Amino acid sequence: MRNFFLGADALLGDTATVTGELYRHMARVLRLKQGSEVMLTDDSGRQLSGVIEEVGAKSLTVRITAAESAPEQEQGLRITLYQGLPKGEKLDLILQKCTELGVSEVVTFDAERSIVKLRGERSAGRLGRCEKIVQEAARQSGRRSAPKVSIGGNLDLVLREAEHTVRLLLWEGEQTTRLRETFEAFPSPESVAVVVGPEGGLSAGEVEQAIACGFTPVSLGRRILRTETAGLAMLAILQFHWGDMG
Repeated sequence: MRNFFLGADALLGDTATVTGELYRHMARVLRLKQGSEVMLTDDSGRQLSGVIEEVGAKSLTVRITAAESAPEQEQGLRITLYQGLPKGEKLDLILQKCTELGVSEVVTFDAERSIVKLRGERSAGRLGRCEKIVQEAARQSGRRSAPKVSIGGNLDLVLREAEHTVRLLLWEGEQTTRLRETFEAFPSPESVAVVVGPEGGLSAGEVEQAIACGFTPVSLGRRILRTETAGLAMLAILQFHWGDMG
């Protein structure tokens, strides 16, 4: 049975009305018909079994036949990735793979060296695309909820709300501090924040801003990773050492 994230679509009583992109995917791409059985996941992570009752020109309705109670919040290490906006479709890849690796939240920021800048309506449109990517990745990887995605301003602004137990800044300029040393200082943290710069890395001023916000610059050794690789490598390491992959 196919599973879909209901998102903001209306759920009233035992009927769900599906519109927008999800409707187009179900009706136009998958060509689901009246009588098709589907599984919907609402914003709380609750799974709803249902049957498509009607497929209209712009919406379809699903009659809910069974609903389970809302699940507990995902257990395990809470990881937030602060990602400097990359160019092209790299952000799509980052969002998809980070979701598979269990990231809790991805916050993008306009780094000084970011080629792409998101403002106003362009920001809102890109956020909608990002949410669709993480929802689909969550569905395919068996997650009960999708990670939160935010499009922020500059680095100093987005880091003001970072209150994680461990705060790491991936920086190629760091010559002494290694991950192993940092791990030893935190036996079992509840949350980790990771900052990754865009193509070209972070400026000296941005590094200073992150340090002022409590972030520790760390190095991954001799290798300098691309922006679309660095966060993924870090997530895999964190999940192995402190999370659910080890």
